[in-house]
Amino acid sequence: MNDRAPARPITLSIAAVERDTGLSKDTLRVWERRYGFPVPERGGLSERAYPLEQVEKLRIIKRLIDGGHRPGRIVDRSLAELQQLSDSSVGSPQASHAVAAVPDLRHYLDLMRAHDVDALRRQLGQAQLRLGLGRFVIEVLVPLNLLVGDAWMRGQLEIFEEHFYTESVQIILRSAIHSATAADASTRPRVLLTTFPNEAHGLGLLMAEALLLVEGCKCTSLGVQTPIWDIALAAAAQRSDIVALAFTAVLTPAVVVEGLAELREKLAPGVELWAGGAAPVLHRRPTAGVTALGSLSQIATEVRRWRAARA
Repeated sequence: MNDRAPARPITLSIAAVERDTGLSKDTLRVWERRYGFPVPERGGLSERAYPLEQVEKLRIIKRLIDGGHRPGRIVDRSLAELQQLSDSSVGSPQASHAVAAVPDLRHYLDLMRAHDVDALRRQLGQAQLRLGLGRFVIEVLVPLNLLVGDAWMRGQLEIFEEHFYTESVQIILRSAIHSATAADASTRPRVLLTTFPNEAHGLGLLMAEALLLVEGCKCTSLGVQTPIWDIALAAAAQRSDIVALAFTAVLTPAVVVEGLAELREKLAPGVELWAGGAAPVLHRRPTAGVTALGSLSQIATEVRRWRAARA
């Protein structure tokens, strides 16, 4: 006779779901009220606990939103419908183009799946040294990020395997940035980099910093999740010419637009405000006084434009 009680299903806390899906706690709560999904269990002290199958669905929804889909049209769909939609739309054309442009990219995916972190970091590091920092970001990391995101969405990579990749790239970029020739205090433009609160993904920020350094800018990074008023204070303290912000699709469109408008008001008139990343609202609803960058490759053009205007 088996007296062993059945194992309780594994659940994740709201903080763990935020970390592993990229969807903020506020977003999860709003969807719960507005769309009836997710449907968390309630643990001690009424804390939300999310079953793994709901987390899996949230992962796919997040990738579809990154690809331009609106939450209201996909959140209530079944997991099978979402998987079919992702197979037919999100990331596929871009990822296929990335593989065609750089045929050896899939080798990096193989290293992630094999959990060979040392080889992954070694080969990424060798590519950075061989190509130089700017070409490494544009020719390797930009298409590889698309490929990794596509594989993650389709369930071909586990969350921890994607984290292996992200951490490896961050280590390589930080090392390259640290080793770059330091610009003196008179170098311009002076650029302050950060993200808004609840925007915890710093990989795009590091990639932007690397490209700005290649263009000869003086960069100061605050890391991620800086309150808006503190961004303005830091820009004044550093005598920044440009404040550059990175966005994913984590924040709601209203938070992005209102936050950019508030920061624009707090910055000195001569300080430019640049915003780039995967948030579609940057281009759908442009904010006055904000330069929306459509891609990382646009950084070089904007730096040249800034210098030409002040020549």
